[in-house]
Amino acid sequence: MLFMRKEWRKAAIVGLGGVGKTQVALQLAYWTKKHRPEFSIFWVPALSSATFEQAFAAMARKLPIQSGGDDDDLKQSVRRYLSSEAAGPWLLVVDNVDDSDIFFGSAGMPGSISEYLPESDDGLTLFTTRSREVAVSVAGSDVIRPAAAELLKELTYLPLAITQAAAYINIKQVPLAEYVELLHGTQQDIIGLMSKEFRDKTRYPGSQNAVATTWLVSFGQIRKSDNAAADLLSFISCIEPKGIPQSLFPSSESTEQLVDAIGTLCAYAFLTRRGDSKVFDMHSLVHLATRIWAQREGLTATTEEKATRHLATVFPSDDYANRNVWREYLPHGLRVLQHSKELDIKERSDLLFWIGRCLRADGRIKESAKSLEEACQWRIRHFAKDHPSRLASQHTLAIAYQANGQVQEAIELLEQVVAIQAKTLTQEHPDRLASQHELARAYQANGQVQEAVELLEQVVAIKAKTLTQEHPSRLASQHELARAYQANGQVQEAVELLEQVVAIKAKTLTQEHPDRLASQHELARAYQANGQVQEAVELLEQVVAIKAKTLTQEHPSRLASQHALAIAYQANGQV
Repeated sequence: MLFMRKEWRKAAIVGLGGVGKTQVALQLAYWTKKHRPEFSIFWVPALSSATFEQAFAAMARKLPIQSGGDDDDLKQSVRRYLSSEAAGPWLLVVDNVDDSDIFFGSAGMPGSISEYLPESDDGLTLFTTRSREVAVSVAGSDVIRPAAAELLKELTYLPLAITQAAAYINIKQVPLAEYVELLHGTQQDIIGLMSKEFRDKTRYPGSQNAVATTWLVSFGQIRKSDNAAADLLSFISCIEPKGIPQSLFPSSESTEQLVDAIGTLCAYAFLTRRGDSKVFDMHSLVHLATRIWAQREGLTATTEEKATRHLATVFPSDDYANRNVWREYLPHGLRVLQHSKELDIKERSDLLFWIGRCLRADGRIKESAKSLEEACQWRIRHFAKDHPSRLASQHTLAIAYQANGQVQEAIELLEQVVAIQAKTLTQEHPDRLASQHELARAYQANGQVQEAVELLEQVVAIKAKTLTQEHPSRLASQHELARAYQANGQVQEAVELLEQVVAIKAKTLTQEHPDRLASQHELARAYQANGQVQEAVELLEQVVAIKAKTLTQEHPSRLASQHALAIAYQANGQV
């Protein structure tokens, strides 16, 4: 509307909180950036005078203006510049104009937001507000033509429904009256079903029908014209509606077809791209509508199976280099698992396995153990005792158990695994050595230090013959042997071994790599046990500083290093 007639310089989107006003304003801003690049775009939150002033201060820094530094002078400078011809065309979005006293001022509140808003023949201003009174005050009360008025009434003035309807009308170029007829002709049974499910999701009376109806009209057209887009929509209904990376989408016959499918869903306002990124969001009601439709058509089981198989294929390993990818994928994988509990297929156990490993790497230990238990149970039911996949899941579950403080359960599980592998694998087989390594760690955690030392000395001796000095597996076992030495009172041996390990990792791993940090942490502990307290403090300060940048506050590894540093400070007299 703002771009259609020159006399319309201001418009307002009005509606209850949570119905999508800001989302519509964002879509207009993105549309303007793409289709009207000559326009400058400014976004001003009007929740309070403080948020307004912060936004104007940010605008002032980007505009070619000077002010005396006074807040009032700065806001007036911004207003004067944007009101001048020098500013050129602009779009100003004033979001959340909900408090009329803040916006217009009052006897008890001198000054107002409204007096600083620019006026220009080249400028457009869009307001979002919960107040119909404010909307009329800022944008006027122009009468909308009858066909548009009827359509808006049908859509209960709900921004999400209006957005979907506008997208369809623009794509298909249908008259408003014809679109209203389409709404009347949609299947009332499924609308009723969707509306019932939507009831708790939106606070607008009658708006449930509007969303369901516009969704059905648009989805019907998508199914007719773009099968790939319809399939993609079905897949998205199985994952989280927010923060969807494009790399997670199932591949189409070609990259071009996938790009076209994404474009179709965006065009119909079913999907929204986050700026220029390859990450997308879907409105929760659109997401729910798709799930309801699939359920009604009897397609839920098939769709969820396809989604599970696909995620099992693309989900990355817990390798540190993949951390950004699996952090993006985790919410979607967890959602798929939540809705596919009745699915009895290998791919689901594979997905459980890798999600469990990634959760453990991210410090989410209890969730990790739960996921790995489920993977392990499936493999126990379907695989023989000596099957590599079954043993791998038991091995990994034992690691999670130990991290969760269930040391006895970890030992019992690993002793079973090690006993089976002793019969089926050679001494130098990597899987057998890995399980012995983990069993030794569990022994040490259980206070069986001598058993841990003896087992790790065997493992380290074999790896010294079969692996290079810088091999991660060899370094990991040397690291654990050093920990066992320290626990056994062999502090000097621990220091010497850890100094070797840390020196090699300094050449082969980045500063923030968890394996390098873990060895530095242990070396610092060994230094302190050896009376080298100052060296311990300096090393732990480095470790804690790096972990503060790379790990969450509650991550167990970060907390462990902070705890160790506090003890070192105390030993150093820094109480």
